[in-house]
Amino acid sequence: MLRHTLATLAYRAAKVLRDAPPGFAAFAAADGSRTAGQIVAHLGDLMDWAASIADGEQSWTGSAPQAWDADVRRFFDALTRFDAAVARRDAVSLPLDRLFQGPIADALGHVGQLAMLRRLAGAPIRAENFFTADITEGRVGLEQSPPSKEF
Repeated sequence: MLRHTLATLAYRAAKVLRDAPPGFAAFAAADGSRTAGQIVAHLGDLMDWAASIADGEQSWTGSAPQAWDADVRRFFDALTRFDAAVARRDAVSLPLDRLFQGPIADALGHVGQLAMLRRLAGAPIRAENFFTADITEGRVGLEQSPPSKEF
């Protein structure tokens, strides 16, 4: 179930991060709130942290935002490392509940924030029936199946 959750995170994040409008990285909902670029950098931090936990060594690094494409790549690279670490470990030895309640739930929330920021920035993503989406365990990169039922 954890690996399917990671694939779901990848699918939803790819939808929100693809084709972001120019300048979106600097967009913020209000003064003092995180910009979209800061959120994407934080997503990379979360997945680096999760991968370190899955590898048996918890390590946190807060990164400054880079260029949009670099941070998007960093997030998916870290998510791929996390998924690979989970795949090669005995799931019983992982703190699954804490991995979910910490980095994974946080990342899912931030993907939702980015979707809202896209709408506020005038570049909304299309709604979708995610129940019918082609989400496959192990597919955790930016390249995802096309939506099966958008509306």
